[in-house]
Amino acid sequence: MSVKTIKWGILGPGWISSKFAADLAYAEGAELTAVGGRSLEKAENFAKQFNIPRAYGSVEELAHDSDVDIVYVGTLHPIHKENVLELLRAGKAVLCEKPFTMNAAEAKEIIDLAREKQVFLMEAMWTRFLPPIRKVMEWLADDKIGEVRLLKADFGFDIGWAPESRLLDPALGGGALLDAGIYPVSFASLIYGAAPTKIMSTARIGKTGVDEQFSLLFEYEGGRTAALNGAVQLGMVSDAYIYGTKGYIHVPNFLFGKSASLHVKDAEAESFVDDRKAEGYAFEAEEAMKALREGRTESSVIPLSETLDIMSTLDTIRKQWGLRYPADQ
Repeated sequence: MSVKTIKWGILGPGWISSKFAADLAYAEGAELTAVGGRSLEKAENFAKQFNIPRAYGSVEELAHDSDVDIVYVGTLHPIHKENVLELLRAGKAVLCEKPFTMNAAEAKEIIDLAREKQVFLMEAMWTRFLPPIRKVMEWLADDKIGEVRLLKADFGFDIGWAPESRLLDPALGGGALLDAGIYPVSFASLIYGAAPTKIMSTARIGKTGVDEQFSLLFEYEGGRTAALNGAVQLGMVSDAYIYGTKGYIHVPNFLFGKSASLHVKDAEAESFVDDRKAEGYAFEAEEAMKALREGRTESSVIPLSETLDIMSTLDTIRKQWGLRYPADQ
């Protein structure tokens, strides 16, 4: 039985949107219909690259394209709020890149509007939908490693000294926490299924005024912990380890999730290897389309309440560092 075709629009014809557009070809029932951005020329070039029928030079035009069922927002996070609000007001379902917004107040504003208008909204945390990560969640649900007591997850890379880069520009929401840190913080939320009860953190604030690297220690009920690190000025081995009372799980390069291994006491290690052809963005698209076909306004894998909790956690961490952005004023 064929599935109902869902017609997609893309807002923001940049690098991350190109990744999403290429992967959408692997999502059953997805049709890329339109692309929009602040530059019509860039939108038209993007449309030619991915054979998209229509290109627009504004959010408003894309929002009012009656053929578009859902819009993937791949713009820079300082303008996520205004972009998503405009799309929601036009009744468009939205899959918004992470970090979802600049802070929890912005996240609450767009979540409240989505719920008021009963329109689908979801954070595009693609890692959650990768087959190896879903396998990890199966192992945990089956009590393979017992009670999880400790999580370690890192994601860091070195862009070199590039003060002109958006990653180091406070006006563009730069810094390691919002760009790299969202992955381990969201992963901890996935594994423990709750917000931390205590947060301890430290950061190296660079010359441009944003965090270049950070270390976090989260505490949860029962003394369970998560140790998380991230950087944009330091190359790191970006693996995740989940330690339980019966064994542990290792996820190499966890945010890209190509494999996972299960290590239980006195048993041979079990491995899961993903042979997918797509990079993995197709899976989050399929989750969004499944929800639309079923008439749901949220994803059960990353509900809006959890997205809001994650943004609140990021706010708490930045407050400890004294790091504020223009959106926080």
